Amino acid sequence: MAPYTIVYFPVRGRCEAMRMLLADQGQSWKEEVVTKESWLQGPLKASCLYGQLPKFQDGDLTLYQSNAILRHLGRSLGLYGKDHREAALLDVVNDGVEDLRCKYVMLIYTNYEAGKEEYLKALRGYLKPFETLLSQNEGGQAFIVGNQISFADYNLLDLLLIHQVLDPSCLDSLPLLSAYVTRLSARPKLKAFLASPEHVNRPINGNGKQ
Repeated sequence: MAPYTIVYFPVRGRCEAMRMLLADQGQSWKEEVVTKESWLQGPLKASCLYGQLPKFQDGDLTLYQSNAILRHLGRSLGLYGKDHREAALLDVVNDGVEDLRCKYVMLIYTNYEAGKEEYLKALRGYLKPFETLLSQNEGGQAFIVGNQISFADYNLLDLLLIHQVLDPSCLDSLPLLSAYVTRLSARPKLKAFLASPEHVNRPINGNGKQ
């Protein structure tokens, strides 16, 4: 029986980074897909700590909040840096990913038609800090921090992949990030997951906009 269960809507949303992490680490997990109809009925929502999904089960441990889940998996699976210094830097990266993900979610769900052009104009500036971080670690030829993959790499990779759907040219002037996406996406287990029907056929967002 799979030790992990992801309870979430039938979208990539805030769970695809943890799915990529689990797949790349050779972990199995179970999906409990929640339809909009069943969510609106109320009982599951009322049972969730913050009235939100995802909900994540690790054995008898129940977690909420996607970034808390990623950090838990990082600690559990040795994906949180080699020491406290790297762990602190990974927190800096992951919080930056969250800031941009929130901007993206606001665009997708509240301002897509009116705000997309302005968002795309600002996007290089939003992504530049990650290019800078890469350049400071082994010349941008490795991971975002240190010399081993981390939970923050999966979260950043997901963020970059969804932005490449929004704007396929968004990394053209950010060569280190562009190479980083290519390099990580070529990891055998991750490559297989990204090519799987489960990933390919799962919408990025819940409203059809991407």
